Amino acid sequence: MELPKIGRAATSALHHAGIYTLEQVSEHTQKEIVALHGVGPKAIRILSETLEEASMKWKG
Repeated sequence: MELPKIGRAATSALHHAGIYTLEQVSEHTQKEIVALHGVGPKAIRILSETLEEASMKWKG
């Protein structure tokens, strides 16, 4: 499943970390993702909501 629209900086940060899909996001903790430069509270909120809608959750 594609990443939701979370902003250019956050998307670039995820791509730089090798994360291109929502399934790959779910393999990480929220803490790991928010530690990426460019990923802020809004991106985390959108990712959390999208994970929940897809019946997925953060690692941990």
